[in-house]
Amino acid sequence: MENLIIRKAVETDIDSVEKIYEAVLDNEEQTGKVYTNWKKGLYPTRTDAENAMAAGTLYVGEADGKVIACVNLNHIQPPEYSKINWSTEEEGDEVLDMNNLCIAPQYAGMKIGQKFVSFTDRLAAELGCKTIRLDTYEGNIPAASLYKRQGYTYVGSAEFNFQNVIMETLICFDKMVGGN
Repeated sequence: MENLIIRKAVETDIDSVEKIYEAVLDNEEQTGKVYTNWKKGLYPTRTDAENAMAAGTLYVGEADGKVIACVNLNHIQPPEYSKINWSTEEEGDEVLDMNNLCIAPQYAGMKIGQKFVSFTDRLAAELGCKTIRLDTYEGNIPAASLYKRQGYTYVGSAEFNFQNVIMETLICFDKMVGGN
């Protein structure tokens, strides 16, 4: 998608982000292809988007004036990350954590995920981060494939009690910023 603009979210984007979350979950229910292990009404929710926007970590992808994708890029690492043998031992602001990369289903297959991952790589460098970390549900083969194609390294998996509402096995990836 040539005309995709990735930018920080503003308050007026929250309705669109919430609709994207719901569309992904509705699509999984309708097609039976479940990649996220998210639970409607539990995660992700409008409140999650509002909190990320308030923290300045929610980014959206906009095309033709319409928000079609989102991601939360922050420095918060879940406690379960301590179980993973990361490629590097950086912590805090030296790590950019990619969360909830989410694309409206009707835009799947248009390389939007690839553009968001490239954006994340550039942002991490601008912020002076040394590494990028992320996790995804073990059944999310499309996301795992995307991250590997974009130069991320699979570093392991762990059981996560996600926000104390969802027990799941997540697979984790990382990438050194700038080839450090």
